[in-house]
Amino acid sequence: MKEILGTSNKYLDINLTDKTWKIHQATQDDLKMFLGGKGLGLKIFYDKLKDKLGDVDPLGPDNLLIFANGVLLTTGAPCSARFEVITKSPLTGYMVASSCGGPFGEACKTAGWDGIIISGKAQKPTVIRFDDQSVIFEDADDLWGAKTHDTQERLHLGPKEAAAVIGPAGENKVFYANICSGHRFAGRGGVGAVMGAKNIKAIVARGKEYRCVPVNREKFEKTMKKAKAHIARSPFTKGYKAFGTNMNTRFGIDSGYTPVRNFRDRYSPKTGAITGEVMAEKYQTRHSTCRYCSVLCGHKGMYPDGKMRQIPEYETTSLFGSNIENYDTDKIGIWNDIMNDMGMDTISAGGTMAWAMEAGEKGLRKTELSFENHDNIARILEDIAYRRNEGAELADGSKRMSEKYGGREFAIHTKGLEIAAYDPRACWGHGLSYAVHNKGGCHLGSYLVGLEVIMGFMPPQTKMGKASWVVFCEDLFAGINSLQTCLFTAFAILTEPVVPKYFPLAVLNVATILNPGMSQMLMNWSVYSDFFSAITGIPMNQWQFKKAGERITKLERYMNVQMGQTPSEDTLPDRFTKEAVTKYPVNSVVPILPMVKQYYGIRGYDPKTAGPTVKNLQRLGISA
Repeated sequence: MKEILGTSNKYLDINLTDKTWKIHQATQDDLKMFLGGKGLGLKIFYDKLKDKLGDVDPLGPDNLLIFANGVLLTTGAPCSARFEVITKSPLTGYMVASSCGGPFGEACKTAGWDGIIISGKAQKPTVIRFDDQSVIFEDADDLWGAKTHDTQERLHLGPKEAAAVIGPAGENKVFYANICSGHRFAGRGGVGAVMGAKNIKAIVARGKEYRCVPVNREKFEKTMKKAKAHIARSPFTKGYKAFGTNMNTRFGIDSGYTPVRNFRDRYSPKTGAITGEVMAEKYQTRHSTCRYCSVLCGHKGMYPDGKMRQIPEYETTSLFGSNIENYDTDKIGIWNDIMNDMGMDTISAGGTMAWAMEAGEKGLRKTELSFENHDNIARILEDIAYRRNEGAELADGSKRMSEKYGGREFAIHTKGLEIAAYDPRACWGHGLSYAVHNKGGCHLGSYLVGLEVIMGFMPPQTKMGKASWVVFCEDLFAGINSLQTCLFTAFAILTEPVVPKYFPLAVLNVATILNPGMSQMLMNWSVYSDFFSAITGIPMNQWQFKKAGERITKLERYMNVQMGQTPSEDTLPDRFTKEAVTKYPVNSVVPILPMVKQYYGIRGYDPKTAGPTVKNLQRLGISA
């Protein structure tokens, strides 16, 4: 097997229209500045389309679909079997980067490629196959219409191969269709619709020709040992290991963030029936994870019908559970299977269906959907995937439907992306994260609910310090998503060192909001910068790593502004800013405007554009 020392910096650049390919060679300077993965993928997109960002039709041939592998992939570092999909989203009209833990990235990387750039459009359904030497375009007429897992089986993948595929939702350009690899998904923003619009059914990588070797092996092994120790002893990790991400349900019940009835209520006594603890016992769950995983949040279990299923994530469970007044976990598991087979994002699907239920209840729109009856959910999910009957409109997402029929105040999205299952009235910093995140309502933009509620490091219902923490976590997470490793490692890496591990929570609750900058300086995330420098040989400390994350975040924001994003979109639905009284005993609304203003000030954004100035970009080394 051939060796790559550090990274190849080679991207396979494929033009579907004329069935040609070439090598795109990224520079070491770009690698240092943008880290790889999401960051370097965004930079490549920007360099190729900077003069027409606003004109690119997300479902047109000019849009780029980029698969980007980080420097950690194939090294065996904890939770590192991940790749990123970058494109212009059909759901939001802005940039989207979606992370996936499936095997496709590793096959691509061990074929010698740090990523793939796809432009143009195939004339008919196509399978792309590639290795380290060649690209082959095959007809996919016989696969068109197949479900995601069936497609992977029918590709007859060899031991060196892995695929990224779409299901019927991607083929029919459902605006929140996803891309599947193994049993994992690049889930958000409609990346699967972009792949379907390009007439790509599957991309198959044949790898295991190269292995990537760190430049500084001694430093890499030392960093690996430290990272594994932090992750293994973290209470956050132990909870996810035992109950998966559905561990979060119990915190949501207690704090009032788990959604009920399209986020109208923040509490139901029935929600206890869908917790991670209940499902672990009911389905006798076992681990089913991404490769190299140390957190072990992925679980599977045996259902009463005799089928072994992946246990739905917390967001899926809550949005198809309490948020639509369903407390039958068997049904949620079946619906999750349908969405995975169809290839669609469960968060956007759940949020859109809940909006439709409430819109029907209020007489704004005729619908078959109801909070009181769930017998037709399975059929309507398939209708969405095939854009038939009522599903044809549901496939466009809640933003477009609320603009057509009314009910914008309870369309639970930001920038067109439906938010995940955390009611921000229980965690104001997390609400700010939803409002200002470049992608829209993504819970992983800075995941401040983790520090506010799950770990209890700061008071959740205060404005103080929250803008600073959102900026800090956005930058750090942008860097982590560019390395790339799982974001779930962040809470162990940040909180297991001596400070803040041994600080009393009462002290942390005061320090984090009164002096957030000092609190952040006491944290240590050098594991990430050490991994980067050990693998690439490029010197980098933790502050340079964070600066790279800032550069990535601000480039993405600048690109979105060129695509039409405005300051008015950095907000939350009225449900969270005007409706204080719910069934949860503590009343609250999110004071979003002053926090957004603080965020702009820290970021140095122009309040007229909500984006960085040209001078700000130049200071970061970005040519506008």
